[in-house]
Amino acid sequence: MNKKVFFGAALLFVGSQVVSAQEATNEEKVNELEEVVISDSKFNLKREQSGKVITKITSEELERSQGQSVATVLNRVAGVFINGSNNAAGEPLGVSIRGGRNRQVVIRVDGVTVSDPTSSAGDFDLRLLSTNQIESIEILKGASSTLYGSGAATAVINITTKSESKKTIAAQFSSSIGTNQSQDDQDYDVNEFVNFASINGTVGKVSYLASLSHQSTDGLSAAENPLESTTGETFESDAYNKFNVYAKVGYKWNDNFRFHFFGNLDQYKTEFDGGAGLDANNQFDSRQLRGGTFWEAKYPNGSFTFIDSYALVDREFISNFPTKYEGKIYTFDAYNKYNFKETLYTVIGANGSYSDFNLFNIPFGSDDLEQTINDNEADFDIIDPYINLVYVSKFGLNVNAGGRLNIHSAYGNHFVYNINPSFTYTFGGNYVKGLASYSTAYITPSLFQLYDTAFFSGNPDLEPEESTTIEGGIEFSHQKKAKISVVYFDRKSENFITFDPNTFVNFNSPEDIEVNGIEVEASAELLDDKLSINANYTYTNIDKLENNIRIPENTLQATVGYQLTSKSFTSLSYQLNSERNDTFFDPVNFTSEPVELDGYGILDFYISHQLMDNFSIYAAMNNITNEEYQEVFGFSTRGRNARIGFNLTF
Repeated sequence: MNKKVFFGAALLFVGSQVVSAQEATNEEKVNELEEVVISDSKFNLKREQSGKVITKITSEELERSQGQSVATVLNRVAGVFINGSNNAAGEPLGVSIRGGRNRQVVIRVDGVTVSDPTSSAGDFDLRLLSTNQIESIEILKGASSTLYGSGAATAVINITTKSESKKTIAAQFSSSIGTNQSQDDQDYDVNEFVNFASINGTVGKVSYLASLSHQSTDGLSAAENPLESTTGETFESDAYNKFNVYAKVGYKWNDNFRFHFFGNLDQYKTEFDGGAGLDANNQFDSRQLRGGTFWEAKYPNGSFTFIDSYALVDREFISNFPTKYEGKIYTFDAYNKYNFKETLYTVIGANGSYSDFNLFNIPFGSDDLEQTINDNEADFDIIDPYINLVYVSKFGLNVNAGGRLNIHSAYGNHFVYNINPSFTYTFGGNYVKGLASYSTAYITPSLFQLYDTAFFSGNPDLEPEESTTIEGGIEFSHQKKAKISVVYFDRKSENFITFDPNTFVNFNSPEDIEVNGIEVEASAELLDDKLSINANYTYTNIDKLENNIRIPENTLQATVGYQLTSKSFTSLSYQLNSERNDTFFDPVNFTSEPVELDGYGILDFYISHQLMDNFSIYAAMNNITNEEYQEVFGFSTRGRNARIGFNLTF
């Protein structure tokens, strides 16, 4: 499809908006629901009763992000910076929350912690997920190891997938096409296709859901050609293909007992280059097959829940240095919740994980893949009993406190805890909340960091990383129409695990690492809720970080949305990131040198229209100004790109 056809379709779309904007509509007033959060307590509590400032990405926001990656959606949250989210689709992602790293963030899907024992940091690969399959996301920032275990030093990302309909049968179909081009290539060839289909429902006591998502992206080279401006030669584009299948079958015995079984296959294949400014014909294949169960039994004032999952992980690098990874991980979480007279909310539970992995590569002097790491040696067992209490008073005082005993097969026992008091003063439909917290976290080294011999980075003498986080802040809410919060954070880490770029070996930093900063969030609904404004600013004192590679000191994000009619919505979003430090690694001489990446700002446009009750269309333009920048030195970023799509439900 050429650019004339693409813009023709886009103009037709926008034309329908102009006609619709002139229609007279009757406004319907709806009762505003109380906003509830669950991540900091596992209970559905009102936002003003929480001692944290929790960011929630709703189903409405996700619907307006169709065709975008999960990383792109998360990148708009205060304190969250996902490096690589604007690179070629298959490029690795660096998750930084409050100046932390991937391994300091816990990711949970439907109540189960997901991870990858074969990765260097043991972290979950966000590239495996599809936005179309997600109902909502909560981001809980700060040390949260009490409820969520080892790794939750900077944040927990709680992802909830879409649930089944109460109707006998329901379905959803969505599809989008778009461009995928750099700043220098503005031909508007269609190179991205994203499709999603789901069928679900409830028949008597049985519920079911099955969904399929697929993404195909091409047209952009992962690495930039440093000589393109003089020679005119472009690097070969690197294709990306992702496939997601999810199925769930549940049974509701009665109002007090229900359970379901689930299974999902997430996989992608991506081509990648040889390094900064270095073209190559490489391929990376990643697959995670996961299945599990959910059981819930309710009784007066309480409930017991058991969730588990078992995952098989396969990753393979096809290049001049072929490598294959195989891993297994079993995870469970069993907990009892009890509420004492709407005043004391208690959670007592235990969760655990059992993981191992194999590594195959070609050693020097050999021509065939050989096993260099064996799962009999590279395995961990973790079982953590924990308790958490939330006290909610009638005069505004709320206290969240808890503790967890980490029992690790290699590192023994370690205790972490948190104390999180807050006070809410309510007047009329407004409230002011002051909050503070002191939390500890404990992160054991990953299997790869301990046992890697293929790349000589393993260090069996690594000690676990320990950290303490202090928070203090204030939140003001006005009539549920406007909200502003300011939070200060300070995190101090001992035995911080880092990487020596000269020796390639992981080691514990001899110095304590401290980072602090400020997060500001604001939102408002104006003009009878037709105009919405959301903005956030984050300052991270990266000068205190030993490894501050690719972390911006200042980030600013703002979105202005307007409900043109009851059926039409449009928005403008802007994201600004300050300059960052990076490292250029020379693959020929095996040397590293520091470089600085310029700051950049990206402006995005979105518009949608409900043609029928069950059929909507949308269009988006990203990086409208065609800003030229780099997120990773020597690698491409997306220039001005357009996308159109539809969503059908019945």
